[in-house]
Amino acid sequence: MDLGSNRLTSAPARNPTSEASSPEFPGLALLHSVFREDRFFLVLSVFIGVFSGLAVVCFRFAIDWFRIYLLGSGTILTPLRLVLAPTLAGLVIAALVLHVFPLARGSGMNQTKAALYIYNGYIPLRTAVGKFITAALAIGSGHSLGPEDPSLQIGASLASALGRRMRLSRDRMRLIAPVGAAAGLAAAFNAPISAVLFVIEEVIGRWTAGILGSVVLSAVSSIVVMRWFLGSEPLFRIPAVEMKRPYELIAYSILGVVGGLASVAFSSGVTFMRARCKAMPRWTQYFQPALAGLIIGVIAVLGAPQVMGAGYEYIDEAMHGQFTWQFLAILAGLKIITTMLSFVSGTPGGMFAPTLFVGAMLGAAARNTRSCRKSAGRPAHMRWWAWACSLPDSCAHL
Repeated sequence: MDLGSNRLTSAPARNPTSEASSPEFPGLALLHSVFREDRFFLVLSVFIGVFSGLAVVCFRFAIDWFRIYLLGSGTILTPLRLVLAPTLAGLVIAALVLHVFPLARGSGMNQTKAALYIYNGYIPLRTAVGKFITAALAIGSGHSLGPEDPSLQIGASLASALGRRMRLSRDRMRLIAPVGAAAGLAAAFNAPISAVLFVIEEVIGRWTAGILGSVVLSAVSSIVVMRWFLGSEPLFRIPAVEMKRPYELIAYSILGVVGGLASVAFSSGVTFMRARCKAMPRWTQYFQPALAGLIIGVIAVLGAPQVMGAGYEYIDEAMHGQFTWQFLAILAGLKIITTMLSFVSGTPGGMFAPTLFVGAMLGAAARNTRSCRKSAGRPAHMRWWAWACSLPDSCAHL
């Protein structure tokens, strides 16, 4: 959920049907004569998925390019880059958000829902451009955010622009943003079914046969495009899980409670800190993303570079027992802190990847408590983390 994001009233409400003065799309009258509007909407959903898939592929490439250019391509990151990259990127992002792309602030979830319920499906195309640039720069430089929410808003914005160009009716325009959102989220997650369910439950809020077909078509078409360029491999190599004893269900229940408490702490912290940051003088907004980036860079230099960016590769490593349970628990706590700092500072980016990271670290830590082993290959600057949180062996069996 995009807690405390930018004000929804910052953009004037616009009626997409008022743009009748725009030039006629070539062949539009012929398409309308061949297809009824409901069938035309289904065909349009396929093209929305294709364009959203291409946009998300470019977005992923942009994130990787910024990461290589700012942080370097080596396995060992230099301390100077770890500190300067997110800090200087924060200054650039603040200037862009405050002066060029004001609607790019936050994750984009609330803005997409506002387009559906308040603005009749209208999302400026400029928002997609701004979210693309600022979120790619933020995530690539190491801010603790993810690409999923920005991909959702980029897809919704492209769908809104295409719907206006095709001069859809007001009712169809209100539903076109979720269609694009599903396409963007499906391409970001490489999971079309999850994207469809999420958009219908979270964005639309109700099940209707008319919108379900369009959402499914856009999600599937975007996945086809994404896999054409990036391959069909899943994000994570989930190991086989086998329940050997029934009382393991108790451990899973306790883990769920711990995860719920972590989510409450995270949401409460975001709400509290966001209100305080908004209450500060406007000139401080130029430095809030940079300060968040500086703190994240210092944490990375002190031994936890895993908290930077989305952290997909470290989620995969955690699921395959690459870290001790103490270090995993610390990573979960640090990820909550760094994500709160990045998000409340107004840095564009998503919350899905950080929450997945926290959950994966907590789950892997719970699994490793009984099979705690030393990580022989850890660099020297990371060893003090394990020393600081090392406890007697008996604590591992609590």
